Amino acid sequence: MAPYAPEFEKALEIGRPPNIVKLFPHSKALIVSGKVIDRAMIAKGKAMTIAANARNSFVIRGALQAAQRANAAIIIEIAKSEGGASAYCAVNYWNMATYIDAVCNELGITIPVAIHADHYAIKGDKDVGKAKTEIPTMFDAGITSIAIDASHLPDEQNLLSSIELNRFIPKWAGLETEVGEIKGKAGLSTVDEALFLIQGLNAHDIFPDWIALNNGTTHGLEASDAGIQVGLTAEIHQALEKYKISGAQHGTSGNSSDRLREIASKTRTTKANVATALQMISWGLEVNDYGNAILDDNKNFIKVKDAGATEELWAEMVAYANDKGLQGGDYKKLNLPFENKLVCQPQHARDRSVKAVEDFIAHMLVNVFNAQDTAPLGIEAILQAGSYDLGPKAARIEDPAEWTADKIHERAKTLNTDKGPEGDFDD
Repeated sequence: MAPYAPEFEKALEIGRPPNIVKLFPHSKALIVSGKVIDRAMIAKGKAMTIAANARNSFVIRGALQAAQRANAAIIIEIAKSEGGASAYCAVNYWNMATYIDAVCNELGITIPVAIHADHYAIKGDKDVGKAKTEIPTMFDAGITSIAIDASHLPDEQNLLSSIELNRFIPKWAGLETEVGEIKGKAGLSTVDEALFLIQGLNAHDIFPDWIALNNGTTHGLEASDAGIQVGLTAEIHQALEKYKISGAQHGTSGNSSDRLREIASKTRTTKANVATALQMISWGLEVNDYGNAILDDNKNFIKVKDAGATEELWAEMVAYANDKGLQGGDYKKLNLPFENKLVCQPQHARDRSVKAVEDFIAHMLVNVFNAQDTAPLGIEAILQAGSYDLGPKAARIEDPAEWTADKIHERAKTLNTDKGPEGDFDD
């Protein structure tokens, strides 16, 4: 292996957060705060990178190889539903950093990568109580960025829960907040809702790196071609301009490449989550050019011969799904029971799964997201800061006296919002 560049060596020395240094003291993996990745995209301009949901180990390996190939800074993440305490994936909040560090060192990966706890959902007081213990354990295990997602709650509770839990998140860590639960065309986020959340956080010296919106997309299989509403996204981002917050685009799988290029070029989005597409591609299922799985006339997935999982293992996965009554997007629940069977396949099957993920992500990074050559910009951000802690992008603008708990409740009464239907909209 060729010697590492001096800039990379210096970034390794000063750019890894304390939890990563403690966990992996001799590592050559440049695992960084989510802030580094956001700043790299901002520095390039009109660029966003993939936040690859690591539902299986093939996705981790493929994503890192793709990022190295594209010389792009990236994020690897898992959501609470996927990898929390009641997970449906083998990769989780507490082992993901170990997977990533090992693969980076094995392959000589030299791009900055953040490890993000996505959709850390807060749905009530019970979740807030658990989070006070659970969030520190996640950072102990190597998480470097987190999304506190209390969007399931009324606006005032979303804000108050986010304020209450912020003290459990290291100041150096990447931070994402969310307004409007991801429900497709129902319950779309509004400018007023977004301002309410970001202004209230700002008054309490909380400066998120990203905001996620319900801007018309969905998790899982995209049911229609409606997808992301670029105009709405741009309008909300513009209204938040002085708070210097970037966008996080959820539910990217199934949206056309043209629409995703629009999100990168016309909004302030720097983070694009991709989950379902990567899972399907790693299994060897037929997808369209932007990763949405194609179904046959009987609404069954189409397995591509000699792609992904072996035909024998895929038949076993389908039989299991049929026995459990799993259809469509619920195939995600195959991840946990089949991870060990997937990784003990012959090497040619494992290699083609990883390569398919790598090729898909590399194409997205270079040809759709405009993230190519952002890795040096992430390293430069670390060197300019002289630290793993890049600090906030914004400063306090709002008056804390106007954002007490009582005033937050009063302000919330003036919001005119439609939260959409009740239901389970978890990733």
